[in-house]
Amino acid sequence: MAKLTNAEIIESLKEMTILELNDLVKAIEEEFGVTAAAPVAVAAVAEEAAPTGPTEVSVILKEVGASKVGVIKVVREITGLGLVEAKGLVDKCPSPIKENIKPEEAEEIKKKLMDAGASVEIK
Repeated sequence: MAKLTNAEIIESLKEMTILELNDLVKAIEEEFGVTAAAPVAVAAVAEEAAPTGPTEVSVILKEVGASKVGVIKVVREITGLGLVEAKGLVDKCPSPIKENIKPEEAEEIKKKLMDAGASVEIK
């Protein structure tokens, strides 16, 4: 019997119906004593076992820096507050800018504020 190439096997799979593919999977499982679902279960276990950091953090404005106006503009952009509310928040340093957010979003906010000249902490 001639050995089939990967390309030939893939081409023959493309021609099969869903029911035929399902029967093929069952036959392979029986023949080799394997389960098609095992890799998914292993991936889920590995994902659960992976150490994770905090799921929610807060961005704290520590110091305004030299460009208070620039920091106020960024705070307005981030929080959606009006000018007076954003200025009040900036004047009360240290003050939380956003709380209970994802770490990725916190890093983006921190970068924006630091680019504006502020000193920021993520807790």
